[in-house]
Amino acid sequence: MLRIGAKLFRAATIGGSLFGSSQLPPPRFFSVNNNNVNTSSFKTNPVALQMINYALSLARSQKSDESYAQAQLVLEQCHSAQLDESAKGLVLIAMSTLFSERGNFGEAIEKLQKVQDLGLSSLAVKVAASEALAGLYLESHQDDHSSATAEICLQLLETIRLEIGGGGSEFLEARAKALKGLVELVRGNVESAQTFFEGAQGDKGCFGNVALSYGEFLHCKRDFQTARELYQKAMQDVSESKDFTDSQSLSACNMNLEESLLGATCSLGQLEAHLGNFDDAEEILTAALKKAEEGNYHPKVGIILTCIALMYRHKAAMERSSSLLIQEGLYRRAIEVLKAPPLEIEGVEAKLSRRDILALARGGYAETLIVQQNRKAEGEKMKQWAEKAWTNRRLSLAEALEPSESSTKVAVIDTRISRVL
Repeated sequence: MLRIGAKLFRAATIGGSLFGSSQLPPPRFFSVNNNNVNTSSFKTNPVALQMINYALSLARSQKSDESYAQAQLVLEQCHSAQLDESAKGLVLIAMSTLFSERGNFGEAIEKLQKVQDLGLSSLAVKVAASEALAGLYLESHQDDHSSATAEICLQLLETIRLEIGGGGSEFLEARAKALKGLVELVRGNVESAQTFFEGAQGDKGCFGNVALSYGEFLHCKRDFQTARELYQKAMQDVSESKDFTDSQSLSACNMNLEESLLGATCSLGQLEAHLGNFDDAEEILTAALKKAEEGNYHPKVGIILTCIALMYRHKAAMERSSSLLIQEGLYRRAIEVLKAPPLEIEGVEAKLSRRDILALARGGYAETLIVQQNRKAEGEKMKQWAEKAWTNRRLSLAEALEPSESSTKVAVIDTRISRVL
């Protein structure tokens, strides 16, 4: 397979420009002037696309350390041959995505920050890199870094609009605003988030991640009908797109098209459960689970299993039935897939990544144990762990586990960033 990559590499070189948790490093600021940002329309080289698609296919074909290492080698060769900085940026975005898929967020963030340092890089490339960078920070619970990254992206677009005149298209501005809105929602600042989502549904840029994030915001506010429409739109948009073909679909890491489709599907399933449409919810969440199991989404399997367990919990409460055995099995499997630390390691000391989900899964599991007299002590210990691990600022663990029609709050799990909104 590497011989094929070498041929593509030579063809691209001859034909012109090529495709073109410890604390993670903080975001870096970059200057903006009409000499360092390419505000022209987004273009891709056909040979470059062939090269990047080959590398991604090579990495994912076997899903092994060796296949990913070979793919990175191909991309490194591509990057070294580039003169066009937009092409360099596209290669760096592809490299960051592969690092992210292997859980190497540090390397992924380093590649994304290099995109910000590029001079004549396409504006679409910079926005996609900022979106991915903020997404990785959110998944790592480094919310201040994610907020700074989103703010930098907004300032970049605003500066270009004021000083250069135009430059930033409507959908790039919509992406930057939706990114900042998502960050604010994660931080529990619902009113602040609303200012960034206002008018998003009517924007031309309400596409993919924008539609998904806005849908999650409305879902949290219990505007279920509009949220459903946005989830369905996001699913349709992403299904009809391909990475790296245009500025709308260009994305990376945990914000890429596959992650967006999985996230929209899972969010729609949660919404149907909140509406009491449990047959639809089960069908949709099962489809999301199958997608996660087929792809490179092993931790996401645990997240979706948690969503399914919560759906059964909500169904049992509404129908006054019992599904303890089903819930217990789902929670236990989710906790296993998520590689939860022993209960002896307190929640506040646990690994930050997917901490909200682990707290939710263990909190739900604890409730199934507490009602069993011979396992009550085990359940109480698990409940204490979950309460200490819970960090959501908008709602308590009890509120997340017990949604009610009278409550104005509802928990939504975003599989892209592995957080509870």
